[in-house]
Amino acid sequence: MTSRLERIAEQRRQKLERLRERGINPYPYGYKRTHTTEQAVELLQKWESKPDDKKEADRLAGKLQVKIAGRITAMRNMGKSAFADIRDGSGKIQLLFQDINKYDKEQIQLFNDLDIGDIIGANGPLLRTKSGEPTVWVADFTLLAKSLQPLPEKWHGLSDVEIRYRQRYLDLIANAEAREIFRVRSLVITAIRDFLNQRGFLEVETPVLQPSAGGALARPFTTHHHALDQDFYLRIAPELHLKRLIIGGFDKVYELGRIFRNEGVSTKHNPEFTMLESYEAYADYNDIMSMVEEMVSEISQQVVGDKVKFGEETIKFKPPWPRLELRQAIKKYGGIDFEDYPDAKSLRAAMQGLKMEADPKKDRGKLIDELISTFVEPKLIQPTFLVDYPVEMSPLAKTKPDNKRLVERFEAFAGGMEIANAFTELNDPLEQRERFLQQQKGQQKGRQAEADVEETIDQDFLLALEYGMPPAGGLGVGIDRLVMVLTGQQSIREVILFPQLKEKP
Repeated sequence: MTSRLERIAEQRRQKLERLRERGINPYPYGYKRTHTTEQAVELLQKWESKPDDKKEADRLAGKLQVKIAGRITAMRNMGKSAFADIRDGSGKIQLLFQDINKYDKEQIQLFNDLDIGDIIGANGPLLRTKSGEPTVWVADFTLLAKSLQPLPEKWHGLSDVEIRYRQRYLDLIANAEAREIFRVRSLVITAIRDFLNQRGFLEVETPVLQPSAGGALARPFTTHHHALDQDFYLRIAPELHLKRLIIGGFDKVYELGRIFRNEGVSTKHNPEFTMLESYEAYADYNDIMSMVEEMVSEISQQVVGDKVKFGEETIKFKPPWPRLELRQAIKKYGGIDFEDYPDAKSLRAAMQGLKMEADPKKDRGKLIDELISTFVEPKLIQPTFLVDYPVEMSPLAKTKPDNKRLVERFEAFAGGMEIANAFTELNDPLEQRERFLQQQKGQQKGRQAEADVEETIDQDFLLALEYGMPPAGGLGVGIDRLVMVLTGQQSIREVILFPQLKEKP
């Protein structure tokens, strides 16, 4: 049996054929607008603020005449006349088709073949209706693109999550809130660039395809280069290449780009995501902490204001942010002092005593990370720094001068999730080599659980370190999560235009 939507689509195809039979191109080349809908509304408002004699002079001179274009999102037939709403990238405006029967025959036929979803261009003077709606009194109009599929029912509030993510274009047509989220995302990225550029950072680009997957503890995606007959990895971090640039003499560098990790999907994780990484010579993690709170505060103020609503909470980004020692935070919220458990076996037993499922294949660092995500992270709604991590969790960070079991590392949290990670960079090439070897041994122990974990060490990076890297502070900021917090979203899929989804069967 033919469905209702199939019948509507067939009717639209019939209209398309009628248009072509009348010699009308339903998909013409370009259209020269004089105004966006937003500019047209502003023009009307400026005209309304003028004295009456000026208003009349402008009207007679045709200064209220506009030529606009957009998608039809609503149509209201009032008998002899009709109204339509059209939307472009800047906003929406109402069209008035006054006394349709007075249009020429071709325009009447075209009007009768219009549907919600069609994109049209219209020309005419601006006015404001009795109900106060900015309106274009249509003198003539043209079809710019015929829509063959009907917009979803109640398009103005499309709520089917599956459709919204799989067909993001429908979500953007239907939901002003979705368009605003991605507008904010763009502004956030621009503001980050401005912040770093003004502080002397140089934006650079590093390889996405890498012979060794390094710079983070994550499972990579693998691909094969046929001409070279060599396997490559989609980068899990740009860190090791950016550090090469610090070694090469650039004192401040950053990169904004996509990162790929072959791991789970959740409300906070997507296999590909956007990361900011920056490195500053002669800085340490304290300097980076100050920069992060200043940067996020400035960006928030510039883009969305000094505070945002996140669930039932109101988050404020004004510095200074609290600094909590990781050890004390886990002890406070989880009841475990990880210093009392020097190896994975003893820590696992303590976690099991709290009725936690402690994976026997996870090392001590990963178990501590599990304690953070279970007990601490959900408590950190207001912007907070967790500082001083165990060395097992941070193979690329410098140890603290007074405690070689901890490193100078912090993670920034807001909205109950990590938004940034940074540390004082390890620049001793011999210690770095030893750390990599220890990390590799730990991976080999968990080989059955993680068969694809890359075993090779980036020898070229270690060679580069031997030429000398200045003291430096490095930073990684998850752009998607930062946008989640700034826009009050609980799922990462709401802030990624095209999130990864399982293919339909």
